[in-house]
This record gives sequence, structure tokens and C-alpha cells, in this order.
Amino acid sequence: MTIRLYDTSARQIRDFTPITPGRVSIYLCGATVQAAPHIGHIRSGLNFDIMRRWFEYRGYDVTFIRNVTDIDDKIIAKEAETGEPWWSIGYRNECAFNTAYDALGCLRPTYEPRATGHVPEMIEMMRELIDRGHAYAADGNVYFDVRSFEGYLALSNQELDNLLQPAGEGETGKRDPRDFAMWKAVKPGEPSWETPWGRGRPGWHLECSAMAHKYLGSAFDIHGGGVDLVFPHHENEIAQAKAFGDAFAAYWAHNAWVTMSGEKMSKSLGNSVLVSEMVKRWRPVVLRYYLGTPHYRSTIEYAEDALREAESAYGRIEGFAQRAVELAGPVEPAAEVPPAFAAAMDDDLGVPQALAVVHTAVRQGNAALTADDKDAVAARLAEIRAMLGVLGLDPLDARWTAGGDAGDELHGVVDSLVGLVLEQRQAARARKDYATADAIRDRLQQSGLAIEDTPAGPRWSLGGH
Repeated sequence: MTIRLYDTSARQIRDFTPITPGRVSIYLCGATVQAAPHIGHIRSGLNFDIMRRWFEYRGYDVTFIRNVTDIDDKIIAKEAETGEPWWSIGYRNECAFNTAYDALGCLRPTYEPRATGHVPEMIEMMRELIDRGHAYAADGNVYFDVRSFEGYLALSNQELDNLLQPAGEGETGKRDPRDFAMWKAVKPGEPSWETPWGRGRPGWHLECSAMAHKYLGSAFDIHGGGVDLVFPHHENEIAQAKAFGDAFAAYWAHNAWVTMSGEKMSKSLGNSVLVSEMVKRWRPVVLRYYLGTPHYRSTIEYAEDALREAESAYGRIEGFAQRAVELAGPVEPAAEVPPAFAAAMDDDLGVPQALAVVHTAVRQGNAALTADDKDAVAARLAEIRAMLGVLGLDPLDARWTAGGDAGDELHGVVDSLVGLVLEQRQAARARKDYATADAIRDRLQQSGLAIEDTPAGPRWSLGGH
């Protein structure tokens, strides 16, 4: 068994070899909490949740760090716009992110450090970089000297001479316009911390280098984030950390965007789809299926039709699981996933190929149900639960079967309404008015529902198109 991952720095798929046998350390760039999360934000956390789950399934002890950027230009701008204190904005939206992660079934990180809690570590890193000649102070700012680090821009495969990096507001005293700010001098009305170079606040890039060092040490296995972070954020993290003396990340993994009309989903474009609103319209498990089942390096183009397809596909899995339990009774997940599923996941987390194995097992299970083969039904259900458990999508997991969230409430309302219609259909059948009964069934199917007549009575599920 060898897990293989696409390494952005190598620009190819590589065999994964952990720094410490049996252990995996992952640092994921998490939320910048100036606003509530849209589904594009949550995709990254969800993709790396699946990565973590697969490593754990393969027997690794995983340390998973996902940071919170709770101070930056955007949060300060939001404070100026709304009058709400920066720390209140940050905490409120941090809670919104965690609510969204929880709703979609993401495991909690091992640690979730906030940037503002690690200023001493940032000061230590800046002091060492200045002493080594890689950084310098000017007008209360501290800048990284990009020409001092030979490997700068290797991750993004750019040439320094072609790089344009305009100075930010207040970034004065740069020796080279391409040097980036590690520490920003205080401005009136902004939050600030004391340093040997004057009061100010952290630069975005420094935060992650310092927190990764504190929680994972000088070398760790995987650094992750969205593909939009490759430059400048991750490039600048590498420069700081390696110039400081850290080996830093052995592998770099990046997930692709969720787009709308071909553009990256973002607040600035006004095209975001907030998770808090989406879970009112779709069951969270359907959102997890929709965002988690495409390959993590492939772009997802947001569309209502695609969500309906995800709902239908997951509904077919749920339908089999429910019927299987009725025939075979409760079935625990299998101890191991099928070899074809494991091979797909080992190959750069090939979730689409792994999911094909799941749907094949569902078709086989449905055939076994038709044949009333209880043992085969139980075997397929055990496999399906094991496979979907790795993806966080087990339809019989208490997380998804327990009521309480908005999606489950909506499902209950629909179930009651459909139940009333099916009672009318049964009454029509009882009086031998088969034309009316068939018309009711056809209308329900046109609405996207599949109707199945069973010895226990009619049953509905999504997927009638």
C-alpha cells in the first residue's frame, strides 16, 4: 500500500513517504474571518477532511492543524465600514465557519490556532530573519528581502524579474518593491502589538509560517490550501520558513475553486453562496456529497442542476441502505473497503473513481434485494458503509440519520406531503381507479421522486427523473 499525492512543488504525483513512520502532519490554511463562509470556502476544509480520513483509515496517526486568520486588511476594512470591533467580527465569523464545518461533517482539527495568539512566535521569527540578513525593518515595517532567498518563486514556477508586486498602503521604506511585509507599522485606530521595531500588526504570510513551526516543528508532511494561495501566500511562507532554518513542508497539496459563471466564487464578485443559506435549502449531507465527491484538483462549477443530481445520486444510496436494513437488519461497516475503492483513494485521493465502486455495489445490492438474497444484501451494505464512512457520507451514520437540522426538517415536511398524496393513490387503487393511481405516480415521478410499491406499502425516494 502506497498513497500517492500530487505535489504542487514537484508538479507531479509522488509516492507519499512520511517524515515519521506511522504519523502524518498536515497544515491547512483555514479561514480569514472577515465574513461568513460560502461553499467555496468550505470546499477546502472538506477536501482535506477527506484526505485526513483516508490517512487515518490507512493506519496513520494524523495531526491536523487548520489556522484562523483573525487579523488582516479585510477585517480592519470591515471594522471601518460597519463600526463593529475587529475582534467581534472575527469571532462571529469564526463561529460561523465552525458551524459550517460541523454541518457538513468535517472532523475537528487537532488544533485550530488564531493568528493573534502567536505574536511572540512571529517576533522571534522576524528577529532571526533580520539577524540572518533575510529581513529588514523600515519605518516600523518589517520586510522580507526576496533577493536574499535563492529558492523564491520555485513553488509557483515564476521568474523574479517578471514579478510585479506593488506596495500596499503604508508599506514605505522597501529596498525592492517586490519585498513583502512581514509586519505592518501601526496606523491610527488599528489594532497593534508591541515589537522591537515599533507597534504594528502581523502580515498575513508571517502568521502561517510561525504557527506551522510552533505546532508541527521545523519539518512536517503536507501543507494544504486553495490553489489561489500558491502565490503569493504559500510562496512567501516558504521563503520565511526556509530562510529561518526550517525544512517546512515536504508536500504541497492544493484544491481547486468552486466557480460561478466561470469565475472564482468570492465575496468581492458578489456571487457567493453562503453555507448558512444553502443548508436551509439542501440537506447538509447532500452538500457534502456535492462538494466532496469531485476530484479535489478539479474545478466545481456551481449549478442548481448539479446539486439536484447530487441529491438524486445520494438518494439512491440511501434508498438501498434503508431497504437493506429492512431485509437484513442492522449491518455494521465492513472492516476493510473493497480493493478497487482503496486503489482509487491511494491514487491522489481519486474520489470519483472510488465513488464508482460505491455505486456498483449499490446496483449489486439492489439486484440482491430483488432476488431476496439476504446474505448478499448484508455484504453489500457492509461494504458501502465502510466506503462511505471514509468519505464522511455513511447514510446510516447517526450524524445524517438524526433529526434536528434544517435539511432534515425539510425532508420531514416533504415526507408528510408525499405521504398524503400516496394515500390518495392507494385509495384510488383500492377502488380500482387505476388511471388516477397511475396519474398520481407519474406526477410524482415528474417532480423528481421515485415511487416503489413494497409489501410494507409504497415508498418514495429522490431520483424519479
